[in-house]
Amino acid sequence: MPGKLGFRVLPSPPRVADAVIARFRGMASANVADAMGRFNFMDPGIRSRSGFPLCGPAVTVLCRPADNLMVHKALDVAQPGDAIVVNTVGSTTTAVFGDLMCRTAAAKKLGGIVVDGAIRDVEGIAALHFPAFSRSVTSGSCDKDGPGEVNVPIACGGTVVMPGDILVGDDDGIAVVPGAHAEEVLRLVDELIERERKRVAEIDKGMLIRGDVDELLRKKGVIA
Repeated sequence: MPGKLGFRVLPSPPRVADAVIARFRGMASANVADAMGRFNFMDPGIRSRSGFPLCGPAVTVLCRPADNLMVHKALDVAQPGDAIVVNTVGSTTTAVFGDLMCRTAAAKKLGGIVVDGAIRDVEGIAALHFPAFSRSVTSGSCDKDGPGEVNVPIACGGTVVMPGDILVGDDDGIAVVPGAHAEEVLRLVDELIERERKRVAEIDKGMLIRGDVDELLRKKGVIA
């Protein structure tokens, strides 16, 4: 295991099959989160900055505040389609990613970046059609000294992200699918979408209020 605790670059875990990852593309983050028991989604402070949806397995990064040395290394080790996910230990005033780094990410055909912290140059990032999410946007930049770690468990947006987890992001936010449960979550999302399809058909036929609403209120003693 190279490096020392707090300053390591670890190997990526076995990758979820590309065919499985592809099935998550285009899914709504809200549906994916609902399918996981309404868990495993990032808090609303993590927002889309470029307007493009994100889907891909995570390469995680833990940075010292105001330092992005390990974000650069993550760009190096990431595979096409991977999403870089960064914890900046609460720093929101120094950007760890901008349009120059984005040019590298786009050239490597990465799937996007999520920063629990700051990015900058969002107009340039959007011009590259690159999915970028962050907690803040700032003009300030940072150092490249370390320490930091790549491919370790991190927190991002108030939820756990493990290396290899699949991120699904859109204008509603980001859902985090544990890699080991990807196929199970796909099945649950399919079932949820089918239930929603049936509910849409009911609405179209004139059943505007769900049939179980009054039943639930009676059980709670709200109505007779």
